[in-house]
Amino acid sequence: MFSTLKNAWSIPELRKKLLFTLLILMLYRVGNVIPVPFIDVGTLAAYFESTLSTTILGLYDAMSGSAFSQATVFALGIQPYINASIIIQLLTIAIPALERMAKEEGEEGKKKIGRITRYTTVGLGLLLGWAYYMMLNNYASQGLPIITEDGILPALVIILAFAAGSAVVMWLGEQITEYGIGNGISMILFANIISAIPHGVSSLIAMGWWQAILVVIAIIALVVFIVFINDAERRIPIQYAKRVVGRKIYGGQSTNLPIKVSMSGVMPVIFASSICSIPATICTLGGWTDTTIYKVLFANTSWVYVIMYGLMIFFFSWFYSTIQYDPVEIANNLKKNGGFIPGFRPGKPTADFIKRVINKIVIFGAIYLAIVALLPLVAGNLVADLQNLAIGGTSVIIVVGVALETVKALEAQMLMRHYKGFLD
Repeated sequence: MFSTLKNAWSIPELRKKLLFTLLILMLYRVGNVIPVPFIDVGTLAAYFESTLSTTILGLYDAMSGSAFSQATVFALGIQPYINASIIIQLLTIAIPALERMAKEEGEEGKKKIGRITRYTTVGLGLLLGWAYYMMLNNYASQGLPIITEDGILPALVIILAFAAGSAVVMWLGEQITEYGIGNGISMILFANIISAIPHGVSSLIAMGWWQAILVVIAIIALVVFIVFINDAERRIPIQYAKRVVGRKIYGGQSTNLPIKVSMSGVMPVIFASSICSIPATICTLGGWTDTTIYKVLFANTSWVYVIMYGLMIFFFSWFYSTIQYDPVEIANNLKKNGGFIPGFRPGKPTADFIKRVINKIVIFGAIYLAIVALLPLVAGNLVADLQNLAIGGTSVIIVVGVALETVKALEAQMLMRHYKGFLD
C-alpha cells in the first residue's frame, strides 16, 4: 500500500488528485469544529460523554468524527446523504419511471437521479436538524442549559445551520468522487473514524492490560480477515469457440469471469447501520431512552438490535449484488461474443448457473460482513467493559475497506496512465 502511494505521488496528475482529496478532507475537519450558534457546546459534550455515549447516538458521533456530540455545523455528517441514497435506490426499483430514468436515459438519467438525491438530502437535513433541535430543547426543559437563547429566531438558526452543514458535506463528498481519489462518502467516513483513534487508544489504556491485549489481537485478526476476504473471488471458467475467417482462426481462448466475495464492499454495513439506527435515534431525540421498548428493541446493546442489524446486512448485500450483476445480461454478452461456460448451453442455462453462483457468493459475503460487524457488539453484550468498543467492527471494516478500495483506484489509474496502445 505504501509503495502504491509513493508511486502515485511521483505522478503529477495523481499527486494533484491526492492533494485535492486531502484539501477537501482538511476543509471538512475544519467545519467539524465550528460550533452552531445559541448552543452551549461544553454542557452538551459533558452530558453526551456521561449519558448518551453508550446509546445509538454514540454510533452517530463516531461516524461524524465527534461533531455530533459537540453540535458543530457538520454534526449531521454524511448520514442524510447516505439515507437519501438508500431511499432513492429503493424507489428506483419500486417506481417504473425512476427505473426507466436510471437505465434507459443513460448519463442524463443518472444526472437526474443525482439531483433528486440531492434534494432528498436537503429535506432529510432539515428534518434531522429539527429533530436535533427538539432533542436539545428537551434537555433544556429538564434543567440542562444547553440552548442559550429561546425563541423562533435561535431555533431557525440552529435548524438551518445543521441542514446547511449536511448539504455542504454532501457537496464535499461529491467533489472528492469527481476530482479526487476514491468514493467521497467512504473517504469522509474514513477521515471521521481515523480521527477517533486517539480516544480509542485512551480507552484501551484505561482497560486492564490483558483486556487491552485481547482487543488489539482481535483488531489485528479482523484486519487480516478483511484483507483476505477482500481479495477472494470465485472464477467462472469461460471458453470462446473457434471461428475461421478466411485463412485465419479467431477465438479458442480460455478465460474466466471473476466474481468477488466482497462485491458490495463496505456499503451494506454503512446502509444497515443507518437504517437500524433510525428507530433508536427517534427514541433518543424524543427522550424515550428510559422506556422498556427502547432498551429491549432499539438499543445497540439489545439482542433484537443485533439480529436486525445482521438481517439488514444480508438484505443490502443481496440488494447490491442485484445492481452490480445481471445474470441474463452476462449470459447474452457471452453468447454474442461466442463465449460459453463449459457444461452449460448458452442462454438461459448459463444465466441460471451464474445466478446460482452469485447467490452463494452473496450469502458467504453477507456472513463475512455480519461476523465482522456483529462480533464486537456480541462481545460488548457479554463483557460489560467492552461496550465502549461495540462499534469497533463497523469502524474497522469501513477503514480497511476504504483503504483497500483507494489503493486499488490508484493502481487502476496508474495502469491506465502507463498503458501504451498500438499507436505508440
